Amino acid sequence: MKSLLILLPLLLLFSCNTEEKNTITNNEDYNQYLVSKKPETTSKYFELWNNKIKEDSTQLSSFGIVASQYDAYFKATGTIQYLKKAEKSLEKAVAIAATGRAEFRRSLARNYISQHRFKEALVLAEEAKKLGSGITETHGLLFDVHMELGNYRAAKMYLDSITDPSSFGYLIRAAKWNDYKGELPTTIRYMEQAKQLAEKSSTKHLKVWSYTNLADYYGHADKIKESYEHYLKTLAIEPQNAYAKKGIAWIVFSYEKNPQEALRILDSITTNNEAPDYYLLKSQIASFMKNKKQELLNLDEYLIRVKNEAYGDMYNAYNVDLYTNNVHDLNKALQLSKREVNNRPTPESYSLLAYTHLKLGDNKKALSIVKNHIEGKTFEPAILLRNAEIYKEAGDKAKVQELKKELSTAVYELGPNMLINIELL
Repeated sequence: MKSLLILLPLLLLFSCNTEEKNTITNNEDYNQYLVSKKPETTSKYFELWNNKIKEDSTQLSSFGIVASQYDAYFKATGTIQYLKKAEKSLEKAVAIAATGRAEFRRSLARNYISQHRFKEALVLAEEAKKLGSGITETHGLLFDVHMELGNYRAAKMYLDSITDPSSFGYLIRAAKWNDYKGELPTTIRYMEQAKQLAEKSSTKHLKVWSYTNLADYYGHADKIKESYEHYLKTLAIEPQNAYAKKGIAWIVFSYEKNPQEALRILDSITTNNEAPDYYLLKSQIASFMKNKKQELLNLDEYLIRVKNEAYGDMYNAYNVDLYTNNVHDLNKALQLSKREVNNRPTPESYSLLAYTHLKLGDNKKALSIVKNHIEGKTFEPAILLRNAEIYKEAGDKAKVQELKKELSTAVYELGPNMLINIELL
């Protein structure tokens, strides 16, 4: 009877949310973008420059151009080998460059960031800084790296050094800083200004960047219609953009509670994209549908893909969550969470470590990590939910209720599967 009373508010909330929310998506808006089309991974232009690279090549311009193309192929296909090939090209360029030395280091640092090799990226960024060329670009890069490493004071220092309201690079970083600070209205204002600059420049990749990031921020602000519209704007200029399709799938799943349609959208991505994380989302949706077979099949597909050693540490955070909550290998989760803290000592990494200790039964250690490394340093709902569970185990009812109230407005971000976790706090 007690469990029924606990679940009753949950059921009523779910029912009310489902009835009150209108459907904002229309499959006629995006069906044309779901047609499976294998991304091009070569071109006459690419082959021309790639053929200039020999084992003992000193064709410096070739390395940069080829690396850029490999990076584009990685983004289009999710195939990690393209990112690694871009890395090799850039490492050779850094080794032989007599000119453009800082630029090549910045490019290689960004490649390392994509691979979650943040400390190596910082070394290259510092080298670029010493070389002096393109100092504004280097300071922007240093902001990015220090944000990834949780060095927020250093990040703010570099952000202040590039302040220019007419600069796209500054505006997107100012948005990121304010998002970290929990100032969502300010974040959106900066990102809207960046969008205006991108549209004036008519530069495709800047428009894609601003539309997708603004769509994400609108989602955080519960402006779902605006979020949807900006994912569509992205697809209008880049029809095969998997990130925008995934964003629409999330709206359909988390906001509209239409898991079948969300899976149809995701299936159109995974036909030609090899990135493992899409299968985790498909597993999550299958779980919501109570389809245990599909849930496990998608989890297995994810695990098979992330065994590829080329991914390195890119999926550590996903894996910790998986080993903690699904596979229930807590020793493996602890090993990976410690590695992630070493690689990237952010509140998110510490949150994974704290939660693993909670599941291992060491709540004293978990609570210590929360108080020393997480509390007051992030506003991410997933982290706050883990904190709430740790405070609940510690018997801090006041803190739990405070977090529960905050989390009640974050159900869209967390997803419908997490609704019961919030209700049971």
